[in-house]
Amino acid sequence: MIIITGATGKLGRRTVERLLERVPVDRVGVSVRDPRKAQDLADRGVRVRQGSFDDPASLVHSFEGAEQLLLVSLDRTGQECVSGHGVAIDAAVQAGVGRILYTSQMGAAHDSRFQACRDHAQTEDLLRATGLPWTALRNGFYASSALQFLESSRHTGDIALPADGPVAWTGHDDLAEATAMILAEEARYEGPTPPLTGSAALDFDTVAEIASQTTGRPFIRTVVPDDAFREQVLAHGAPAPIADLMLSIFAAARHGEFATVDPTLAELIGREPATFRTHLEHAWAA
Repeated sequence: MIIITGATGKLGRRTVERLLERVPVDRVGVSVRDPRKAQDLADRGVRVRQGSFDDPASLVHSFEGAEQLLLVSLDRTGQECVSGHGVAIDAAVQAGVGRILYTSQMGAAHDSRFQACRDHAQTEDLLRATGLPWTALRNGFYASSALQFLESSRHTGDIALPADGPVAWTGHDDLAEATAMILAEEARYEGPTPPLTGSAALDFDTVAEIASQTTGRPFIRTVVPDDAFREQVLAHGAPAPIADLMLSIFAAARHGEFATVDPTLAELIGREPATFRTHLEHAWAA
């Protein structure tokens, strides 16, 4: 039995679909906060159980019988994030899970300038302390995040963002396929994987060129001072912690934390990962 958390989210759902192509449906289960959102999976024979990171007993029940558990990282930050992961890891130990796989991130480190990478590093420490077999999937920075940063630029032609550095933007589809392959034991890693990245690291100057080529419209890159960017984010109604989190992405990128390009993802899926140009074309065509 392979159990996946977050199975109604972007990465979790894609991983379930790719996994169902590789293993019998009666080997796949999901742990979700709201089972109604996974009813279509239940209709196909996937075991669906309610599991909340705020209810440890529900997680123990939803992890029952798992040879492997894919713990998809929470959309939280700081201690709230790490504590939630700790609850899930404790529940996995109590449920007798054989191996825990966790969606970490390239650049995970205790001294990262990006809060999420520090959270990932602390979660990896918790996994290491269990004594169980574990794998941390060091996923490349999601390309969808870059597309969110570009949403206003799509209309103005001005990519007005803080100073950055190259980032190996990586797609959910490719990462989901690789994750499913690892869960299906077509590949196995002990501890952290190599960075699972796209085939190029791009800064927003290069992204502006790609946007111009893709659309046939001119795009420029304007560097916004960090303080001014923070004020803009706050003015749009975001709370201060979110503004600081967004800024920390650029600070980490400037220091090369997301610049590594590694062939492991391409080797796993048997092809080059989708390029950022492809992600941009698909998103903007919609």
